[in-house]
Amino acid sequence: MTDFVIDWERERRTGVAEALLCAGKTAAQIGAILTSAGGRRLLLTRLSEEKLAALPAAMRGALDYDPLSSTAFFGDSIVPDSVGPGIVCAGTSDLTVAREAARSLAFAGYRAPVIADVGVAGLWRLMQRLEEIRGFAVVIAVAGMEGALFSVLAGLVDAPVIAVPSSVGYGVAAGGRAALHGALASCAPGLVTVNIDNGFGGACAAIRMLRRMAPGGAPSG
Repeated sequence: MTDFVIDWERERRTGVAEALLCAGKTAAQIGAILTSAGGRRLLLTRLSEEKLAALPAAMRGALDYDPLSSTAFFGDSIVPDSVGPGIVCAGTSDLTVAREAARSLAFAGYRAPVIADVGVAGLWRLMQRLEEIRGFAVVIAVAGMEGALFSVLAGLVDAPVIAVPSSVGYGVAAGGRAALHGALASCAPGLVTVNIDNGFGGACAAIRMLRRMAPGGAPSG
């Protein structure tokens, strides 16, 4: 008996594949799961460089690892060729979460450009990119501190906006709770939110929306 059961049928049921959350798992457990994959593709999230280094060399060589997002792709690579959401983040410090979302989307075959450092402290930066942002069918917004970007964006675009509060901040904004509360308390109607630092969850929500928008419910090219 093993201490894990991978839900390989999740993508067929829900349109979103299961991912391997590496936080809380040992390198030995991660290695055992990858060995059990039998050549099937798997997205790894929250994979620290220390745990990556503890994996066997051959297994490390089979991973497409991105240190900024702490994500890795296992198995055959694919070229993202479906039109995905736009990802907008308030500051450079939010890029770890934004990149997790982008990598999760790329694993699923979606192109998802990241528009970074357009927080509302310098509103002109956002306004300069607004027409570009309005071209996306779905927008993932990543912000820490007070999370003001969420309400501003949701009041300016007609696309669904998925708020991803980040843990970037200090004082009363520490840990991302102020940003989360800002998203939940937003006066901009239609704004939805996922958990703090959950770039993967924001990506999964966007995938479900895009699949429903596409003809026949399939990803659009």
